[in-house]
Amino acid sequence: MLAVFDRTVAKSPEGLRQPEAEEKGSGGAAAIVEHFSSSREGAVTINLGSAGFMSYSSEKQDPLLPRSFAAVDDIFCLFQGHIGNIATLKQQYGLSKSVNEVIIVIEAYRTLRDRGPYPADQVVRDLNGKFAFVLFDSSSNCTFVAADAEASVPFFWGTNSEGHLVFTDDMDIVKKCCGKSFAPFPKGCFFTTSGGLQSFEHPLNEVKPVPRVDSQGDVCGATYKVDAKAKKESGMPRVGSAANWASQY
Repeated sequence: MLAVFDRTVAKSPEGLRQPEAEEKGSGGAAAIVEHFSSSREGAVTINLGSAGFMSYSSEKQDPLLPRSFAAVDDIFCLFQGHIGNIATLKQQYGLSKSVNEVIIVIEAYRTLRDRGPYPADQVVRDLNGKFAFVLFDSSSNCTFVAADAEASVPFFWGTNSEGHLVFTDDMDIVKKCCGKSFAPFPKGCFFTTSGGLQSFEHPLNEVKPVPRVDSQGDVCGATYKVDAKAKKESGMPRVGSAANWASQY
């Protein structure tokens, strides 16, 4: 799976981008998606206008960590992996027995956005399983991205020379387009347009970049770890309102 977002909807966090990307990274957003889709049989690409692109293929997927895609009311979501407590979540969100993981993620996001009964970190923690997902809400130009606490699914992010933020399960793709400006997506974390990168395991702590060095000794895009000593200035909002959920994070 692949998602490429413009900096206006997904700003690269501090530390991920390295100067080498300007020289060694290659390709704009359209070129990245074209390379991805042309090399995968049956790939489906969604043009998100000025916000970017999403692309998906079931080719060569791990049967234990399958990929899926869904679009509901201008919300687009790529999901890979599985959720173990899916029956509980269906009941919690009032969903039919036939829905799958990707629909559950969309409905969880819509509940947060429209009614906000739970904080975002709690909602992601409620997803028990092995997963990574990328969601884009075109009605509000908001992204919502997360990976499980064990980094069970291969999942990477990076920044290309044009400042696009790239999410994918294919390391070769992200290395080609982002040069040294890529890293594994931090486990136990989620990323939103307005809130940036946060830990859902430790929501009251800051997440800080740590320089990442490759096998050749070159500094690459940073990894991110929870800073046990750094608390956020204010607690996470615990109760939502009629306001857009994304504006709170």
